[in-house]
Amino acid sequence: MPPVIDKNKCIACGTCADVCPQDVFWGSEKKKTPVISYPEECWHCNSCVLDCPVAGAIRLRIPFPMFISYSEQ
Repeated sequence: MPPVIDKNKCIACGTCADVCPQDVFWGSEKKKTPVISYPEECWHCNSCVLDCPVAGAIRLRIPFPMFISYSEQ
């Protein structure tokens, strides 16, 4: 499941697109809310959530089978 961006909290800095190792946000433009172009490529690595300067602007929906090995930091 892809990341979910809260458009009311997002400041359109583009950090999530810059740090994503799989280019899930490919094609996103600076100063605009990021576009999730390739949701199926998301590894659920949490880098977009951790590097986002606004707490709660991005959240991950972790697939149920991954809960076995997932831990929040």
